[in-house]
Amino acid sequence: MAVHDQPHPHRGLRFPSPRRAGAAPAVTDETTAAAPATRAYAFAGLRILTGFVFLWAFLDKVFGLGYATPSGKGWIDGGSPAQGFLSGVAAGPMRSTFHDWAGAAWVDWLFMLGLLGVGVALISGIALRLAALAGTAMMAMMWIAEWPPAKHLADGSASMSTNPFADYHVIYAIVLIALAAAGAGATWGLGRIWARLPFVSRNRWLL
Repeated sequence: MAVHDQPHPHRGLRFPSPRRAGAAPAVTDETTAAAPATRAYAFAGLRILTGFVFLWAFLDKVFGLGYATPSGKGWIDGGSPAQGFLSGVAAGPMRSTFHDWAGAAWVDWLFMLGLLGVGVALISGIALRLAALAGTAMMAMMWIAEWPPAKHLADGSASMSTNPFADYHVIYAIVLIALAAAGAGATWGLGRIWARLPFVSRNRWLL
């Protein structure tokens, strides 16, 4: 005896179709419209906080605010902002080079101008592409100086590295690039005004 499956009409309980019932879609028009604004605010907040990280480092090293830089050891007191860090490099392929650079005036000026420039650019929302380029270069040099891939320092002690590749320098660099790519200076910043300036309009790399 052969049994064939035949469609049987069900005349009893039926579930209404959401489309026919006029049910609201899962994502409303208001939600869709609010997403870009929320994203812009998130990027703006990230931009300002990241800028403050760079600007605070500059201020602390200039005035010796007693945090990373002890009081009386600031740049205005005759201290070298980069000497302590560079002279303490204990691993990596550029260890001897960084030791030679420690205390050099040109290194201090480049380092401090980089901190100031990136910090002001991020907080104000202008020249984010230049800030991303300069900040990424700084983070790359600091990554090489700390050299996270090393398990041991030059004296044989443990390096205490928590990750051989993706440390906070890499994260900061990615954040800078993302902020520039997203044009994050337009919200809570001077990005729109900056972009309309004639010399910036002619040189888009200044955005």
